[in-house]
Amino acid sequence: MPQIREREISTGLDSRARRIVEALDRDVDFASLLPSVAREFYRESRAPYLWPLDEVAEIIDFSGDEFAPSARLFRSTAPRGLSALPTYVFLHGGGWTVGDLATYEPLCRRLARILPAHILWVDYRLAPEHPYPAPLDDALAACRWLFAKARGLDLDPGQIGVIGDSAGANLAASAALINRDGRLGGRFIAQVLIYPALDLERSEPSHAEFAEGFLLTSALYGWYVDNYLAGHDPRDPRVSPLSAEDLTGAAPAVVLHAGFDPLGDEAVAYAGKLKRHGVPVKEIAFADMIHGFLNFGGMLPQADDALVCIRSALRSFETTLVNARKSGKIETDPDRRTDDRWK
Repeated sequence: MPQIREREISTGLDSRARRIVEALDRDVDFASLLPSVAREFYRESRAPYLWPLDEVAEIIDFSGDEFAPSARLFRSTAPRGLSALPTYVFLHGGGWTVGDLATYEPLCRRLARILPAHILWVDYRLAPEHPYPAPLDDALAACRWLFAKARGLDLDPGQIGVIGDSAGANLAASAALINRDGRLGGRFIAQVLIYPALDLERSEPSHAEFAEGFLLTSALYGWYVDNYLAGHDPRDPRVSPLSAEDLTGAAPAVVLHAGFDPLGDEAVAYAGKLKRHGVPVKEIAFADMIHGFLNFGGMLPQADDALVCIRSALRSFETTLVNARKSGKIETDPDRRTDDRWK
């Protein structure tokens, strides 16, 4: 099983991942499709490769209102008596354009079991109908809502973090930077960034190296980015967290990346930048995998391996936090100020 480690160079793409690429590598001009058609295609093409639906203790649906988007809570089956479980806001991938509950429920359920943790899936608005800042606004609203409502849902408001994959990891990283002072109602215990999109200028070498032949092609990713930005400056740190000058104070980060992924180099660069700014980081590399491999858990055992690695990384943060509190190095009740700009 891959361990938490620095980036390594792979000698080849995993054979099972290669078969998935060959099966899904269709000559589809996404830019010519209606968004609804693209979403249906994405949903149906991924369905054969998803995990089965793991059992959870409870599912609660929350309808959206003017203050927060719709969401679904997957409550973990782990015993409550041992310790308070964390809750993670989950922000799905799909280039800010595709992806839905049908595509991501298996991953959310598996996260709830493996971590273990309660998982709040967020139905944020999608581009191109709702470009920046709508998806980020929804992500922030969901986090703010969870901090405010946690106690009433029998969740621990002091044990809330954020997880995102791909475009969702972009939103998660942005939320973690915006929430450094707890302005959303409390500080995150961790941010989990799974093959994150962090530089929408696409300036890192891996974008050219893996531009074709690994599902997330240059043309497809360019369409996603254009949908989300809709003319907005890609250098803005709120859309490209790698552009942020100062990352000090961000939540401890787990950064997972794949070897055959156009986004791989920006994930590596961001992990390094977080470390330089004093943020605890665990970097996880799956050198023989492609972008999106966690959502192919029905065929790729590496997907389960990745969740086990994430669990180990998060537990290392928990151990460090407990030791720091015992030594008196940090406060046990962090300041939870809010900022009127984000109410």
